[in-house]
Amino acid sequence: MSRIEKLEALLQENGSDAFLNHALGLEYVKAGNDAKAEGIFKQLLADNPDYVGSYYHLGKLLERNGAEQGAIAVYKKGMEIALKLGEQHAYNELRAACEYLEF
Repeated sequence: MSRIEKLEALLQENGSDAFLNHALGLEYVKAGNDAKAEGIFKQLLADNPDYVGSYYHLGKLLERNGAEQGAIAVYKKGMEIALKLGEQHAYNELRAACEYLEF
């Protein structure tokens, strides 16, 4: 059973688990299925907007696929949430990714 299959099985029991959804998104990125990963990250953030780590990975995915303005918007939203939560490390990573695209 692949990691994707294992995560999907776990999500059958608890589909709203943010950690499992984030992990599934990352596995789809590793598998080269950016469309599936993007959908998972977007749904995760719609359901759990405070799950800061997903902003970075969704932004990177969008950036890699040429959607730089979308990536910037995601990074900025993530920065806003990170500041609200006092997550300085996450804020710094998101800011660095955003600044790279803006310059």
